[in-house]
Amino acid sequence: MKRLRQIVTKAVIAKGKKRTECSETLRPPNVPTSILGCWVINHQHQAKKVGKFVEVSGKFDVNVWYAFNNHSKTAVFTETISYKDRIKLKYRDEEICDSTDVRVRVLQQPNCIEAVITPNGEQFNVVIEREFLVEVIGETTICISVHPLDFEEEWSFEDESSIQSSSSSSSSSSCSSISGFGKSNESSSFS
Repeated sequence: MKRLRQIVTKAVIAKGKKRTECSETLRPPNVPTSILGCWVINHQHQAKKVGKFVEVSGKFDVNVWYAFNNHSKTAVFTETISYKDRIKLKYRDEEICDSTDVRVRVLQQPNCIEAVITPNGEQFNVVIEREFLVEVIGETTICISVHPLDFEEEWSFEDESSIQSSSSSSSSSSCSSISGFGKSNESSSFS
């Protein structure tokens, strides 16, 4: 035990991952004839730790391009959707409650995987997927092995005195040639 030391450091102490598919019902101002396209943009999110979970809350805009009036006109309907995902945490060691530093990585941005007109013919049913990976950063303890002070791995090196004398003679010769170069450069000015 004499050669072990404990270091307190910050590390990832818990992780969680969740994929969500949600179905949203949107009501456009006109009775749709067909859907021509659907896309999701402007995703914003934030996260906070709540007990053994991380809550990721955010919003995004769903745009549906559709035809109406018996395929004679088109329009784009936009609606902002809010959500809140609870992601369960898995701890590597024991649970630490005082950590609030949370990082979120979006593995799958909100994306439309299906858009259909509802059976009553007046609304859109849009299925949207998203996936998050969350990490909680907190203090943890690591153990390291400490070696005695006289321990050092073997180094291969040459005798320092012979290297120093040869490098000093070469540096003095290179200095004289550099200073001479500067003087000859000054004498040959462009006048």
